[in-house]
Amino acid sequence: MKRLFDVNEWKIIEQGFHPEDNRLAESMTSIGNGHMGMRGNFEEDYSGDTHQGMYVAGVYYPDKTRVGWWKNGYPEYFAKVLNAVNIMGVRVSINGKNVDLNEWEVVDFKRELDMQHGVLTRTMLLKNGVEETKIESTRFFSIVTKEIAALRYTVTPINFEAEIIIESYLDADVENEDSNYDEKFWLPVEHGTEERFGYVTSKTKKLDWHVTAAMITDVEGAICEVVEGTSQYVANRFTKQVESGEAATVEKVVALVTNRDYEVEDLLEQAMKRVNEAFELGFDAVLAQHEAAWLKHWEEADVKIEGDVEAQQGIRFNIFHMFQTYTGEDSRLNIGPKGFTGEKYGGATYWDTEAYCLNFYLATSKPDVAWNLLKYRHNQLPQAKENADKNVGMKGALYPMVTMNGEECHNEWEITHEEIHRNGAIAHAIYNYTNYTGDTSYLGQYGFEVLVEIARYWASRVNYVPQKDVYMILGVTGPNEYENNVNNNWYTNLMAAWCLEYAQTVHRHLADNEPDRLAELMHQLALTDEELAQWADIDQKMYYPKDETEPAVFMQQDGFMDKEQIMVADLDPKHLPLNQNWSWDRVLRSVFIKQADVLQGLYFLTDRFSIEQKKANFDFYEPRTVHESSLSPCIYSIIAAEVGYEEKAVELYQRSARLDLDNYNNDTEDGLHITSMVGSWMSIVHGFAGLRVQEGVLSFNPMLPQGWTSYSFRMQWRDHHIHIHVKQNEISIEQSAGEAFSLKLHNQVIDVPAEGSVTVPSSMTV
Repeated sequence: MKRLFDVNEWKIIEQGFHPEDNRLAESMTSIGNGHMGMRGNFEEDYSGDTHQGMYVAGVYYPDKTRVGWWKNGYPEYFAKVLNAVNIMGVRVSINGKNVDLNEWEVVDFKRELDMQHGVLTRTMLLKNGVEETKIESTRFFSIVTKEIAALRYTVTPINFEAEIIIESYLDADVENEDSNYDEKFWLPVEHGTEERFGYVTSKTKKLDWHVTAAMITDVEGAICEVVEGTSQYVANRFTKQVESGEAATVEKVVALVTNRDYEVEDLLEQAMKRVNEAFELGFDAVLAQHEAAWLKHWEEADVKIEGDVEAQQGIRFNIFHMFQTYTGEDSRLNIGPKGFTGEKYGGATYWDTEAYCLNFYLATSKPDVAWNLLKYRHNQLPQAKENADKNVGMKGALYPMVTMNGEECHNEWEITHEEIHRNGAIAHAIYNYTNYTGDTSYLGQYGFEVLVEIARYWASRVNYVPQKDVYMILGVTGPNEYENNVNNNWYTNLMAAWCLEYAQTVHRHLADNEPDRLAELMHQLALTDEELAQWADIDQKMYYPKDETEPAVFMQQDGFMDKEQIMVADLDPKHLPLNQNWSWDRVLRSVFIKQADVLQGLYFLTDRFSIEQKKANFDFYEPRTVHESSLSPCIYSIIAAEVGYEEKAVELYQRSARLDLDNYNNDTEDGLHITSMVGSWMSIVHGFAGLRVQEGVLSFNPMLPQGWTSYSFRMQWRDHHIHIHVKQNEISIEQSAGEAFSLKLHNQVIDVPAEGSVTVPSSMTV
């Protein structure tokens, strides 16, 4: 664990310049707005170690797959989120000397991300000989007008007169660090420069995504000239003579638009319209709108923790990145594991969205946001059916492990072809949405189609064993990716059977409530009563591995107990993390678990398992789990809280909440773990507060961790906007919108008034 940043409730602060950890700091200070985002790179030139990264939602490149040994069925490409035009660049020269922190003496340095207002600032005092210069920068990506980003950059010579030359530019000649063949993905299309204005349009190879960036820059009192650039680089140069203590201030506004939203021929017009409107409104006014919108977000979704500032900073950091990564306005978009903070994992969609992220948006946003996450998968149902068909003999739909457009683009065989449990998360998300919102309309419109095709896949993937009269699923990888090609992964079998059962449940629901729509769907899908009966048979006869030596434990897969049963605590710390110190062969032969596997099933289908069963499985599996997936600690934390392991629940919450802040896995420099960030929210709301929705009733089972004075969170449930506050001696529930309703606290019915509150002594709910 390496802590680079101050502990602060609302800010991420780097005090002092740390060139050896600059990439880590760049990841941590990334900002975005759902449409685009950028790492916390310096605006001026920097010749030291850096990962310059600017990314645009939905714009990607199908990079030809590169593997050492090609196997039949490999996807032809691995999709890459593209490093796009650098819109924040300024090149600064003071008396003929180019500013570069790798070459100048850095006397003082502070980089600060204000999460409450969505603003990144930097202040530094630089020294060149005896001359001292102060530089300050402020930038943000508007969450009011998604195409707009703005920068204010001020240069002040402290003890000397200076000629300051500032070149404000757009640079589309960029490359991806993760390019398989070291090629650049962008081609020039059009560019132009006028005084204080410039634009550049580029398009991607192969897919012809077009991106236009337009800028307006001004430096008060400076002489402006147009720079003779290139087809991918446009710039204005400003020259200003200043006295000692006098500032030269750049104000730069940029609009970035793509042909995802507009016709190619309209891109320049749209970019110019937006950049002109923002510049005329003024930097301060655009910033004020942006800050007010962020404050509104926090009013609706803040989690407050009293008594533990580290925990408070962690949860706010994670909520901040969830909101700036995905806004839910566009069902063509989804959530990449690194968001706008780096290129690892290609920026594509994983099962993380349905298994984790959906929970956050259900409770903190309008139902449309979660609806659009589900609609994203329905949009890609045809590709999922093609993906199943490519696995010879499979029917129905197999959703991809990694995708941008519905096509599978992950090039590891054991993931692409064996980690089929992701189908279960897609189906469970439909259940989760319906159960939480009470809105069943999605089922008839889109959901049943998806469920039927997923059920068909499972029915074709199982292996019937007549001598045992059971169905098995062979040759899979479960959520624990430290075991490949196993037979009968308990979680996979559980979710396959549940999917078949849930498809039948929805069939009955539609028969009772939308019979005409069901008849239409039965015809459209060619679904018969015989097929439904087959699903019921598989569900009832699904095989689940067991071991006589551990009768209370659900065995992760066949033969799990044949492994040497050593615990993580028995390992010399030098071996951890395993994925950075052991060969893959040794990892696969070990008992160690990368992430929640059996416990993932206990969390998803929580009502089906007793506290005793959860406790027995936690006691068995947690000591064997290395948590080397960022998705792991939160699930264990939730189960730990439920079974009364308070200390362990808090420990695992901290690991989830501060995974990137403290760089637990020593891998944050290549981007943040966006889709795992919701895990810290889940640990509090689903774990410590015990949020569940059972038979249409909202219920809580709150506990207050030791060391915390209190915690509170805001959430939406159906038409109710409520605020839950858990203190040492009481629990209060306030409703700001919605009719009076009832919920349960520790199984006791509590009436919550409309636009009022109720406070219950903790002793009454235990």
